[in-house]
Amino acid sequence: MLTELLAGYTPGVFGLIVAVFVLAGLVKGVVGLGLPTISMALLSIFMLPAQAAALLVIPSLVTNVWQTRPVHSLLPMLRRIGGMQAGVAAGTLAGAMILGAPAGAWAAVSLGVALVAYSLWTLFGHPLTIPARTEGWLGPAIGALTGFITAATGVFVVPAVPYLQSLGLARDELIQAMGISFTVSTVALAAGLWLNDSYTLGAVGASLIMLVPALIGMGVGQRLRQSLPPATFRRCFLVSLLIVGVYLAAKGLLF
Repeated sequence: MLTELLAGYTPGVFGLIVAVFVLAGLVKGVVGLGLPTISMALLSIFMLPAQAAALLVIPSLVTNVWQTRPVHSLLPMLRRIGGMQAGVAAGTLAGAMILGAPAGAWAAVSLGVALVAYSLWTLFGHPLTIPARTEGWLGPAIGALTGFITAATGVFVVPAVPYLQSLGLARDELIQAMGISFTVSTVALAAGLWLNDSYTLGAVGASLIMLVPALIGMGVGQRLRQSLPPATFRRCFLVSLLIVGVYLAAKGLLF
């Protein structure tokens, strides 16, 4: 599978593929998201989308698991957002059974518009704040909606990320919470695809190789994040969401 996926690429193109994963890992290390979107956008320039997706499987899952650190604060965070994660799993599996495999440009456009609107509002308007007393019932509801959208589109950012940001978490707590949510979403999506006979392990060897540059980039990004002032981190985070939203909307409308 490794030779099938990478055959025909010159050393220069292979270097570009590695550079894409380093860049995507760097962005994920700084703001906690963006590895699949950035990788797919850039890799699709010189390879088929199916090949790009095959390369993403292991780097996406492993970097999400890595993002759930540190271990000492993992259990308290799971207690706080565990209901949301149960909703994510249930919503994804229910959506997979009802909707089938992820498809539909309209869904990507809707997600993109929602991300753009949320990012612009938070950058220039009043930030959203969720009262602590509502987390018990709102978290599972947000999780279920996120899961259903994940089943329809393969994207697990909305409304999970806006909700998590509205909880008033500190910078590293937000990164960890997103890592937990993305990990649950990735596993649930894989299960949903398996239910629809749409999941294959293809190109495991190549995907493992691309894990190395992704982890290197993510490690550098995490160190860079520690040196960013909170206000700068917030702007980077929201601008990243804005870019993801524009990309999703443009892809759905133009391709």
